[in-house]
Amino acid sequence: MCISLKEITADNWYECTKLSVTEEQKNIFPVPVVYWMAMSKYEYNNQLELFAVYHKDLIVGVVAYGIDPDISAPWITTVMIDQKYQGKGYGREAVKYLVDLIIKRHSCKKIIIGHRPDNHVAAKLYESLGFQKIELKEDEIIRCLQL
Repeated sequence: MCISLKEITADNWYECTKLSVTEEQKNIFPVPVVYWMAMSKYEYNNQLELFAVYHKDLIVGVVAYGIDPDISAPWITTVMIDQKYQGKGYGREAVKYLVDLIIKRHSCKKIIIGHRPDNHVAAKLYESLGFQKIELKEDEIIRCLQL
């Protein structure tokens, strides 16, 4: 599978804003991609790294991570594959690629990821990639990949 991650820039940001999830998934992933772009700049002071997920030359999704200052660990904040490209393994490959990128960029002992309790697809994916459940909140399950 030919998956790559490229930073979201002036050249690809608009195409990323066209990505969306299915109607049923909007209760799990309720905000559009443009929200993550704005959040990375204004709420996280450019500390959130956003990447377009490419399959060959086609943008199929978006992933993002940042360093959580409270625990000094990378936190994967966003994994979103457009509704037209779900079920093809792109999400799995994108998370694996992002984990490898984080490991190369940061000296860390763990990577954190979270998902909504009713997002069973994410739970299965993250568990299969080695992320273990460490905390259950009312609106989020927190998982950790020990490195």
